[in-house]
Amino acid sequence: MKKRMSLSLQLILVMVLLVAGTIGLCLFLNNTFLEKYYVYNKQTELREGFQMINKASEDGTLLTEDFDITFEKICTNGNINIIVTAPNRQVIRSFSVNQQLLMMKLNEFITGGRKEEPQVIVSTEQYIVEKQRDSRMQAEYLILYGWLPDGNYVYMQTALEGVRESADITNRFFLVIGICALIICVIVIIIVSKGISRPIRRLSGISEKMSNLEFEAKYESGAHTSREVDELGQHMNEMSASLEKTISELKSANNELLQDLEKKEQIDEMRKEFLSNVSHELKTPLALIQGYAEGLKECVNEEEGSRDFYCEVIVDEADKMNQMVRKLLTLNQLEFGNDVVELERFDMTELVRGVVSASSLMAASEGIQMEFLQEDAVYVWGDEFKIEQVISNYLSNAIHYARGEKKIQIFFRREEQLLRVSVFNTGDQIPEEELDKVWIKFYKVDKARTREYGGSGIGLSIVKAIMDSHHQNCGVVNHENGVEFWMELECCN
Repeated sequence: MKKRMSLSLQLILVMVLLVAGTIGLCLFLNNTFLEKYYVYNKQTELREGFQMINKASEDGTLLTEDFDITFEKICTNGNINIIVTAPNRQVIRSFSVNQQLLMMKLNEFITGGRKEEPQVIVSTEQYIVEKQRDSRMQAEYLILYGWLPDGNYVYMQTALEGVRESADITNRFFLVIGICALIICVIVIIIVSKGISRPIRRLSGISEKMSNLEFEAKYESGAHTSREVDELGQHMNEMSASLEKTISELKSANNELLQDLEKKEQIDEMRKEFLSNVSHELKTPLALIQGYAEGLKECVNEEEGSRDFYCEVIVDEADKMNQMVRKLLTLNQLEFGNDVVELERFDMTELVRGVVSASSLMAASEGIQMEFLQEDAVYVWGDEFKIEQVISNYLSNAIHYARGEKKIQIFFRREEQLLRVSVFNTGDQIPEEELDKVWIKFYKVDKARTREYGGSGIGLSIVKAIMDSHHQNCGVVNHENGVEFWMELECCN
């Protein structure tokens, strides 16, 4: 794999190339455009000076003392030699070390006796701007010849020789400054690159530890680090925390998977236990049916009352088997989602009142007092038929287990958007360790009592399955004088 340059070396190289390129560009621009730009500026100064002299001639202030200062500024600021003469060659105004030379050049222009062919730059009706070379002095000049409205002549001259010398001086100056700038640049960039690369190396070390699943290393912001580096460090801290959390979740998921495998084994055991329970529950009524049927067949007792008793036992046991099978089928459909839940709006008060009315005769036969004081309509969302099964199972369970005062209370409690329906019966409490087990199929807290009234231990399992299909809760609570079973449904506003 090809070895790459370090960040510090890359920064030094980029900055050196940038500074060197800038110096080279300045040298190129100086050599190429400085003289032209200088000539353009000089030409502008000559034309502006002529316009000021021309205006003074038109205003009649050319020879006044007020124009003396303006005339001197034109000459000194632009380093321009000027002579203004009348048509008879009399000098009106002059600013020059060698006035005679300017006069001679003006005469050559007027008479057309110039020896060298000039380079005309600008030519108008009032003036001509030329570039001339003096072979004797080996110098170049920018010259303006002009005519004033009053017939006077103007001759303006400025030297161009200093332009190349200025360019050479400027180039040498840039070269020296450039070398110094390169040295300073290298020193500064070394210092800066260390400040930049140091936190990056720290981040690199943190990322290496993260790759080795060492998440305790965290980036800490420094006083001289940049905002971007700090943001990157904070993001790496967040990523480290996220990775640690994700790995923890994966381990938890792996642990849950192991638990699921254990649960699968438990389910297999529960399936075996379920088959054993079903077999046990069916074995007794089948034995009774078989025994009493054989007795009838063999005419064990010829009395009519005995035969009726035998038949009643057979019918009763068959009915118990039929009810248990139907409950098992209902529970199976609920647990496997084959029974569709049809949510509708209905009055819970009316539903409970109907179940209480249907159960009143059985409660009265047991000497049990039922109390339901709710009068106002309370509307909820749910499958009315299945919720009726829940209330019926709760009420039937309460009737069979009522003791002491033999009192059953059905009441509502509103909790935000939920309605809790509770069925309370006086009697013995359910042992705390068995509260969560009452919802298990075939589980019976009091097996003797359950068998006495013909219970199969499936009713509360059906309740749990119905409430799960509604995605709502149900539960059981012990009180000092009895037990409360409850369920919840969503209220209609």
